[in-house]
Amino acid sequence: MPMNRRELIAASAAVGVAAAVPARARQSAPKSKLLLSSQEGIIPARDLPERLAKMEKWGFDGIEVGGGGFPGRVEELTKALANSKLKISAICAGTPGGPLVNENPDTRKKAVEAIKELLTCAGELKATGVIIVPAFNGQTTLNHVEARKVLMDLLPEIGEHGAKVGGRILLEPLNRGEAWFLRLLADAAAMCREVNSPGVAMMGDFYHMNIEEPSDMGAFISGGKWLHHVHLASRKRVLPGQDERDFTNGFKGLKLIGYQDYCSLECGCDGDREVEIPKAVKFLRDQWAKA
Repeated sequence: MPMNRRELIAASAAVGVAAAVPARARQSAPKSKLLLSSQEGIIPARDLPERLAKMEKWGFDGIEVGGGGFPGRVEELTKALANSKLKISAICAGTPGGPLVNENPDTRKKAVEAIKELLTCAGELKATGVIIVPAFNGQTTLNHVEARKVLMDLLPEIGEHGAKVGGRILLEPLNRGEAWFLRLLADAAAMCREVNSPGVAMMGDFYHMNIEEPSDMGAFISGGKWLHHVHLASRKRVLPGQDERDFTNGFKGLKLIGYQDYCSLECGCDGDREVEIPKAVKFLRDQWAKA
């Protein structure tokens, strides 16, 4: 069957980026394993203990929690997790307190303080990090150059706090329909490299990558050592396995860089979640084995 233009570009890019990783680096990378997580709202349950029990039964390794209710949720989560094999994968915060990238200094200050508070909570919970979107569409009038300068001026302070409390910010690139600023994993990695702080890292999302990146493998390789979280969703933003979206190319990239952190569901579901979520877990583990 002939490939369409995007498939041809993706195949070419995958070959190029795989060849660009030195053999010595590939051999020295630690062996990855698939640590599966899910955002808490995706799992049907009456309360947190029931949710954790179902996730453990279905084969998950971690749970990703929302950014609301902190720091008040730290005690609740700590108690619930004491009776579970699951760990906190990440705190998904978006733009707590407002967007970091904004023309208003007061808005930026509120955002920084809200992020610092969540980083402290992430450190207490031993979470991978706090997921942050610098700005969604419509949240700033700054152009790209101005936006990048504002963000780069703020990240050292955030990173310093994160390093002090044992937390890290996870910059999330989105697709152009949701955010005009920060859409490629390579751009996020470049920012992390420039800041060079253990408190500043980034993540990737299979749904957004399907729109913006020519190669899943290439995107993850470009993230390299700064990549510390991954979101999972199909092309239609439902559960993996519920459409034709393939994950093996991206999983190959994660294996090449020796990825050690979580891959977490952030998606909807077609059908009964009690039936479809366990099927998605099996599908993802099969895709990982094939990668």
